[in-house]
Amino acid sequence: MITRAVRIFSRFERFWHWSQMALIATLAFTGFAIHGLHGLVAFDTAVYLHTGAALGLVVLWLFAIFWHLTTGTWRHYLPTTKGIWRIARYYAWGNLRGEPHPYRKAWRRKHNPLQALAYLALKLFLFPLIWVTGIAYLTYDLWAATGGGNGALTLVAVLHTAAAFAIVLFVMLHVYLLTVGGHFLGHVAPMVTGFEEVELTPVEAAYLEESEGGAIRREGG
Repeated sequence: MITRAVRIFSRFERFWHWSQMALIATLAFTGFAIHGLHGLVAFDTAVYLHTGAALGLVVLWLFAIFWHLTTGTWRHYLPTTKGIWRIARYYAWGNLRGEPHPYRKAWRRKHNPLQALAYLALKLFLFPLIWVTGIAYLTYDLWAATGGGNGALTLVAVLHTAAAFAIVLFVMLHVYLLTVGGHFLGHVAPMVTGFEEVELTPVEAAYLEESEGGAIRREGG
């Protein structure tokens, strides 16, 4: 095996990641204002910004789904139990004892098993839940007259808020894990530059050098 700086995250992935982060932060900030948890922005303004950010995030997710399906990168989120307990043990107490991270990022597998499982759960359960409840919220005037009442609206509100808090908790845990097992900026840098040091087989290195152009940095380059 040889180690090379390989472009793990494409330009679109980095744009998607940081745009998503900004929109989720906007949604959390304005959502807390709508629920009266802070008064840093007026209620009407918070509703306007919240709705705009939500629609922007839906458009972004639709593009991201299309991109994942057409480029085959959805495979990085396929769950596997291979090595998952070693990863869980490392995050539970191994990192506190200074043990090395048991997972080496690979060109063909950029997420460790625990990351893949967490991201898949986020995309299959939490994101759809907040989509559906958010759309139900926005269209309440349309479906309320067809039999939906305050009870249904309350249920929608509770589910939407619960999903929002779960996503905020996920983001906080995501940021915390960036501080585990190394330098915070070292973990963030690949999502800025796209490049990260990974181990490659000679065949993978030769393929990237000959077929993928700038996807790999030559030694000393």
